[in-house]
Amino acid sequence: MALSIHLKKLSVFATTLYSHAGKTVHGSCALFSNHKQLPTLTLFTKDNCSLCDDAKEVLRKYGDRFVLEEVYITKPENRAYFKRYRYDIPVFHFNGEFLMKHRVDEELFKKVLAEYEQSAVD
Repeated sequence: MALSIHLKKLSVFATTLYSHAGKTVHGSCALFSNHKQLPTLTLFTKDNCSLCDDAKEVLRKYGDRFVLEEVYITKPENRAYFKRYRYDIPVFHFNGEFLMKHRVDEELFKKVLAEYEQSAVD
């Protein structure tokens, strides 16, 4: 969940953590910025997922450019995601649309992120 207040061009980023109904959101929040809202990268995951941990490590260097939402598929309220993704995690959606699975395709992610950022400028 990103909060953006527009005041001049001073940017301050703060780490946020939000957890509710089986979803955990990590990311950066522009407190004072003229930037548009950050995109959301949703990670469908579960506890003890080493591929998910590896993927988060790869994504760490882009952390100030998106909000990471983790959806734990083993929670009862996420039963539909469990049925869909149990054999494919990690699975990633970018702003609600499927992007990739099994591991981070870094070139694809950089391309999609750059396209989003360009469209936010236009």
